[in-house]
Amino acid sequence: MKITDVQACVIGRHEPDSGGSVWTFVRVYTDEGIVGTGECNSASAISGFAVKQAIESMKRFLIGKDPTNIGPLYEMLRRCGRYGGTSDPPIIFAITGIENALYDITGKALGVPVYKLLGGKYRDKIRLYADLHAGDDESPAAYAAKAQEVIEKEGYSAVKFDVDHTGVGKLDPVNWTVGAQEMTHIINLITAVREGIGYETDLAIDCHGQFDVPSAITLAKAVEPLRLMWLEEPVPAENIDALAQVRAKTSTIICTGENQYTRFEFLELLQKQACDVIMPDLSKAGGMMEAKRIADIADAFYVPIAPHNVSSPLGMMAACHVCAAVANFLVLEFHGREIPWWSDLCEGDKPFIRNGWMHVSEAPGIGVELNDKVARSLLWPGDTYFD
Repeated sequence: MKITDVQACVIGRHEPDSGGSVWTFVRVYTDEGIVGTGECNSASAISGFAVKQAIESMKRFLIGKDPTNIGPLYEMLRRCGRYGGTSDPPIIFAITGIENALYDITGKALGVPVYKLLGGKYRDKIRLYADLHAGDDESPAAYAAKAQEVIEKEGYSAVKFDVDHTGVGKLDPVNWTVGAQEMTHIINLITAVREGIGYETDLAIDCHGQFDVPSAITLAKAVEPLRLMWLEEPVPAENIDALAQVRAKTSTIICTGENQYTRFEFLELLQKQACDVIMPDLSKAGGMMEAKRIADIADAFYVPIAPHNVSSPLGMMAACHVCAAVANFLVLEFHGREIPWWSDLCEGDKPFIRNGWMHVSEAPGIGVELNDKVARSLLWPGDTYFD
């Protein structure tokens, strides 16, 4: 079997109810008629088209190659432009989507789900946490009510809230210092949610790397009694030593990793003891096998993996195959609750989410396909869909 073509397109919308989700999809075509589809997390149209351009630039390296020779193809793409940044965005995003498409092809060709190509599965279904936003207002009561509503109606055993842009008490729009009023409001929000949902449901809090070191330490120490599942990205991701400072000052569990890529960057995180939980985004960190390598390295440090996930059902199922195939999986993010067309975008074993869990597909390949009609309708203006 040989690769005959590689195509990409950008799908998504920026609307009030869309979650701002933008994804670059890649399809790899073969001379045996088997087609593989992979997803790259793009976050915005600008980066989405940059990823598409990177994919198209790699096409010449793939035409005529055996798509089942995944490892050597991945390393060839990563190494051939190392001095041009192939381990950094947007190129590593593109390589991730291509690698996912190759696994989709190989699984279909062999008649097996991808998790079998990763060594087998430890679990049949993947525990999810719901990424939530404030309720009717920014009050602690609204946050607590939102958490209670989702847990009771949808069955999640874990939830997460953002606290970096509450709009209350911010003194300076540029610096990352949290003043007394803002800090008090953030602590009250977290406390209200914990008291509202109790201590038998996990609660994570995301700072999006928006706080400086003293503010992060103050917050982390203040919420120690609330037994968070984790405090996420309390400082910007670029300075690992700064994050290690925060972790050393608190018993609150620290999580990071959505802006780290490949096993090399995660190894540094772990060696510097900068976090307690890692959260690589599996649609941009380097591919499914690279994600398994990252998890295995973390396992040697006795650190769990809780992947960041803002993907469509296709990218999310790809992540589920990885989560099933690693021993130290903790929980996977679900960010698509408020996107009305999220489930419609793809075909597969529906409903994709059942009582806060996602079942690992047993279909050959990734097990989820784009619904071409819906995907075409969501194509970013000015782009073209697959042939």
